[in-house]
Amino acid sequence: MRIIYISLLYIFISTNASASSRIDYSKKWEVKRFINHLNKEFGYKKKYLRVIFKKIRKNPKVISNSRTIPKVKKIGKEGSWDRYIRIHTGKNHINLGISFMRKHRKYLQEAYKKYGVPPEYITAIIGIESYYGDNCGKYYVFDRLVHLSFGRDRRKKFYKSQLEDFLRMCFKEKIEPRRVKGSSSGAIGLAQFMPSNYPIFGIDLDKNGKIRLTTPPDAIGSIANYFKMNGWKKDEPVAVKTDFRGRRFYGLKRDFNHRYAQKSLKLKPNGYFNYKRDVMLIKLSKAWRDEVWFGTDNFYVITRYNHSLYYAMAVHQLAQKIKWRAINSKKYQ
Repeated sequence: MRIIYISLLYIFISTNASASSRIDYSKKWEVKRFINHLNKEFGYKKKYLRVIFKKIRKNPKVISNSRTIPKVKKIGKEGSWDRYIRIHTGKNHINLGISFMRKHRKYLQEAYKKYGVPPEYITAIIGIESYYGDNCGKYYVFDRLVHLSFGRDRRKKFYKSQLEDFLRMCFKEKIEPRRVKGSSSGAIGLAQFMPSNYPIFGIDLDKNGKIRLTTPPDAIGSIANYFKMNGWKKDEPVAVKTDFRGRRFYGLKRDFNHRYAQKSLKLKPNGYFNYKRDVMLIKLSKAWRDEVWFGTDNFYVITRYNHSLYYAMAVHQLAQKIKWRAINSKKYQ
């Protein structure tokens, strides 16, 4: 009898503790209007929507069992590029990238054939975004998006649209919304797509009738499709280092909106560069000097994934390191 009493007491305490760690959003007028909208536009059941909005976790952070991305120690003085590349990539990114390419060669080759995006670039995106699927996010996406949509976030309108797209994705793919994990902003899967990207770029590459951004085949296909739809040109270069030999580079503008005819520049490619169109300039600020690179239309496409020149260059350099290490080690046969 004592054992039963203790067990019931434990359940009572656990239940109340669980309840106290959740917030009832279903009573908020904004949420009621949102539920009515989903019901009217898409036919989603109001009763179910009220249930899932009723118990939103106060802290939607997930206890993760994934491996920790190894930190590369700072060595001496750093420039902004040194710091960026140290944080976002490391030796393990290359080794795991080779393993990923070998394991998923079939789908990477299929994506290359269909969309023209080389395997190493898709692999590099997945490596930087989710550490090859091992770190897809530490939050319950539904709870996190609810907080952002109906709280005090200045971008709540944006997050409300992401929440709608997320629920539409879940209902279409028959996924339980409260179990999906992702980033603090709601990005999902190996490719870290925002929910609004799913209906536009999501691809069922393994042809199993489902689009699952948490699986390598569909993440590979979706990234390749994203690049293709943003203008990726098959077998064209991405970037090349120039022969700049000065210490710091100033004067010419370096952003997406400025392109230069190569003949008008004093800089020349430091290596083979089969590309005749105008280029953008990318400056990498290192500890003791700058590197200057030419960026092509394909480089610009990578910046559509993340609007950072450093991000696009990190993807390019990681892709090239994975490619050449794989060739030299004969691991990708």
